Amino acid sequence: MRIIYFIFFCFLISVLLKAQDNPEDLLKMVEPLQKKEFTISTFKTTRLVNFHTTEVLNRRSLDFRISHRFGDINSGAYNAWGIDGGANIRLALEYSHDGRFMFGLGRTSSKKIVDGFIKYQLIRQTTDYSMPISLTLFSGAYHTFEIAQISSFNKYQLNVDRISYCNQIMVARKFNSNLSIQLSANIVHFNLVDNLTDDNTVLIAGIVGRYKITPRQAITLEYGYRINKYSSNSYYDSFAIGYDLETGGHVFQVHLTNSFGLTENEYFIYTRTSWLNLGVRLGFNISRGFSLQK
Repeated sequence: MRIIYFIFFCFLISVLLKAQDNPEDLLKMVEPLQKKEFTISTFKTTRLVNFHTTEVLNRRSLDFRISHRFGDINSGAYNAWGIDGGANIRLALEYSHDGRFMFGLGRTSSKKIVDGFIKYQLIRQTTDYSMPISLTLFSGAYHTFEIAQISSFNKYQLNVDRISYCNQIMVARKFNSNLSIQLSANIVHFNLVDNLTDDNTVLIAGIVGRYKITPRQAITLEYGYRINKYSSNSYYDSFAIGYDLETGGHVFQVHLTNSFGLTENEYFIYTRTSWLNLGVRLGFNISRGFSLQK
């Protein structure tokens, strides 16, 4: 065994002496030992407009989010094109301890929904493209406290009837410093549906894109295609166009969307208006981050 150690030691010394004549050889030996650098800011926040992105919060970070949607633009001048009424608002707190796993809690005014979710970034894109994508998993649960009277009785007979779920797989790639694109597979399940003919489980294919126009500004787009329809009623696919503005600790997002709901079980399924007849609304998100590291 000592002979083997001696031979290895002599080999190492010879390599180092040779590297003095050509330092680039020594760098080539060290490079594989260096830590890989991961791509940052594929998207600016954990959400684009409504849809989640592959991004998670930084380690030991807390995010307070305000999401707001006004009424339909096609409601006319008397309603100030939606500004006067029909608003929906969601307040949420989200936290990550290690920069890979995060969770959040939220409350939405429409349908009195309380939601909770967990999110884990399983794969991270590297700057040398040895790993060309980021992959994030998401799982959320939603409980409505609304009183829904149908023919003088509440349609929610059991507490479990009020609960729905969503699971997502998101794959994203930052192609360059300006362009990022994400694809997602989504499944939403309702314990209780409105009609006997409705599907309890709906599959949605999603796509989101972000193009940075300045170091602090970006144009965003998202679309969710419902593979199987939830109901025979007139619901539409969720589509939104947005604008991101980073202002230090805040990220301000303003957008147009045909979705009134602010949680996955709402905007994926219950989008009741269409872009074709201006059934869209102005909305905004405000994200305020706090670092809890010493």
